[in-house]
Amino acid sequence: MRVLLLGGYGNFGTRIAQELARDAAIDLVLAGRDADAAQRLAAQLRVQGRARVDAVALDVDHADLGASFVELAPDLVIHACGPFQGHDYRVAQAALDAAAHYIDLADARDFVTGITALGAHARHCRRLAVSGASSVPGLSAAVIDRYAGEFARLSDIDIGISPGNRTPRGTATVAAILSYVGQPMPAWHGGKRHVVTGWQGLHRHRYPQPVGTRWLSHCDVPDLDLFPVRHRGLQNLRFAAGLEIGLLHVALWLLSWPVRWRLLPRLDRWTVALKRMSEWFLARGSDAGAMHVRLSGTATDGRPLCLTWTLIAASGHGLQVPATAAVVLARKLAHAELTTTGAMPCLDRFTVDEFLEALGDYDIRTQVQREHG
Repeated sequence: MRVLLLGGYGNFGTRIAQELARDAAIDLVLAGRDADAAQRLAAQLRVQGRARVDAVALDVDHADLGASFVELAPDLVIHACGPFQGHDYRVAQAALDAAAHYIDLADARDFVTGITALGAHARHCRRLAVSGASSVPGLSAAVIDRYAGEFARLSDIDIGISPGNRTPRGTATVAAILSYVGQPMPAWHGGKRHVVTGWQGLHRHRYPQPVGTRWLSHCDVPDLDLFPVRHRGLQNLRFAAGLEIGLLHVALWLLSWPVRWRLLPRLDRWTVALKRMSEWFLARGSDAGAMHVRLSGTATDGRPLCLTWTLIAASGHGLQVPATAAVVLARKLAHAELTTTGAMPCLDRFTVDEFLEALGDYDIRTQVQREHG
């Protein structure tokens, strides 16, 4: 299978490329604006991997993107060029028009939930288009599906993510976070939708060592729209993210207030400057990050149950987590293990066990804690 990886030398793209290059069933084409960067990584992967790896210069914003896809003739396009907030489906449409499957790593709520608009076209092309193949909603949904069967009634879901401070941060990721700081965003409380403010709702969560206690704040993700529909009867749903360095996290929380009061515009206009300022602190903190999914409700035996699934990523391997869903899906397509057609958010496409198996070579572990009564 010929895979065209957009943003193939970026933070997430590099990790996807390294994994797919190990699969003899895949021919990989790395694409991006910087042809030299793509060629350098391709040369490294040709030495390390078994797949044929090529590189091309390609700008996803260029008017002739569709023609480029037709010329390159991929079987699958993986879109790893964020941010996706406020973007349309040009890339996905072009991929389908070129008779290719499509996968992206989007975490933008409206973008991921709206991908179903391409459903009829994808089915007509007999192709699959999946949005949100990342930590959210791909992994978070898989975790909930794995353990929801232990509940007769699932009432509360609490999800949080906190990367290590020394984890490389891409400009697109920083821009995505800053786009909703201080902005109104949906949440689910008391069995109905209500509005909270991005990067507020300040609270702390204690993770196992070596991560420890981290600050977390409201984060805008597709899960907030998808899970109340997926899990009927859900009363409360919270998704939060956090920075390891408390000073940085609280500083961003403080900035959220003048944005909320309309004294400042959206912070993503200062993405480059704020990213550079955060990098002044790279020597502090650690390379360990974590993710948790906490489910609460009534167990099948009638007792109250709180189940917490936790993932700990050490040794700087945290960035492999959001990159892995695309790897799992690409391998399934390459080996004819995924025959679904249509356009959809990344739900029901893989299991937690399949996801963790793909992370077997990394310093990543999970644990599950159950509290009854």
